[in-house]
Amino acid sequence: MHADPKGVLTGIHFIDGDHAACEGALAAGCRFVAGYPITPSTEVVERFASRIPLVGGVFIQMEDEIASSIAILGGAWAGKKVMTVTSGPGLSLMMEHIGLAVITETPCVIVDVQRGGPSTGLPTLPAQADLMQVKWGSHGDYEIIALSPNSPQECFDLMIKAFNLAETYRVPVFFMMDEVVGHMTERVEIPAPEDIDVVDRKWTTKKPGEYNVYQAGADLVPEMVKAGDGYRIHVTGLTHDERGYPAMNPVAQDKLVRRLINKIRDHREDIVDVREDGVEGADVVVVSFGITSRVAQAAVEQARVRGVKVGHLRLVICWPFPATRIAQLAETAKAFVVPELNMGQMVLEVERAVCGRAAVLPIGHAGGTVHEPATILNKIMEAAQ
Repeated sequence: MHADPKGVLTGIHFIDGDHAACEGALAAGCRFVAGYPITPSTEVVERFASRIPLVGGVFIQMEDEIASSIAILGGAWAGKKVMTVTSGPGLSLMMEHIGLAVITETPCVIVDVQRGGPSTGLPTLPAQADLMQVKWGSHGDYEIIALSPNSPQECFDLMIKAFNLAETYRVPVFFMMDEVVGHMTERVEIPAPEDIDVVDRKWTTKKPGEYNVYQAGADLVPEMVKAGDGYRIHVTGLTHDERGYPAMNPVAQDKLVRRLINKIRDHREDIVDVREDGVEGADVVVVSFGITSRVAQAAVEQARVRGVKVGHLRLVICWPFPATRIAQLAETAKAFVVPELNMGQMVLEVERAVCGRAAVLPIGHAGGTVHEPATILNKIMEAAQ
């Protein structure tokens, strides 16, 4: 392991998911992070605070999560790639500024290392109960993107992807770790910077006076500028026109909200990311994400030994949800089994996509531990009958 002259690590490391996520953010070009300590996510920003001087960036500890989530929006409009990190109650406090990031189309990454709730709940123990909150937590209509790594290696790799998606679509992107993945130490390979695909911000080539801050092309994603470059820009949380000026009427609202939604929905199939193992022709399909996918894989392999035709569909990106693919599998599968560290959230999306064509069996878990493989195996055997 070594660092290049710019301070970016390369080579083989044995680090936990929180630290790997930090290194992924640095490799993606993140140079401003605002955060507030909260278990089990604090290690991400602790490492960032020690590493960021080596690459010319800034970390600031804010007074709370509300301040953290607004500070990164300012950092993005100053031209930086930005991130904040939180868990549980801190995520709830950030929801107003998630909506602000959506309507102002401010690219940013929000890391949520999930723990048991509600309220302060289980600060040091895992859960996966924030998926619906990140989808619907702020008010109004919008679309976001949310990734779910299941290993420290993916914490590095998918963090780069998270930043690339944020910049490509000008949206807040959620990085949905869980406590187990965050604190799990494994081998992580960090390639040389020249071997990493990094998406730069979509900067305008128009001159001042020709540029409108929210004028979008065919891809529905406006170009950006940064404060101080001589452009006249107006950024507001109010419904606005292409200039960014308030336009609080139904016509402007319809035009703006439809574009905010469709810039994700129109590219849904480009964004959706799943890992498939033996799903074609399977009688039972297990749908999982995050740390639960690793437990589920053990159960799937045990069920195959018992002669069950079972496949495994892992959600690498949870939002947008792979409804089209699940609907396709529902044409032939008898049942879907959905283990998750909550009392039933993503299973609702599976049920919606299956639309009654197959049985859907949830395996809820209130958090604090992961599932026992035997619990998932028993549900697979039940579904196969």
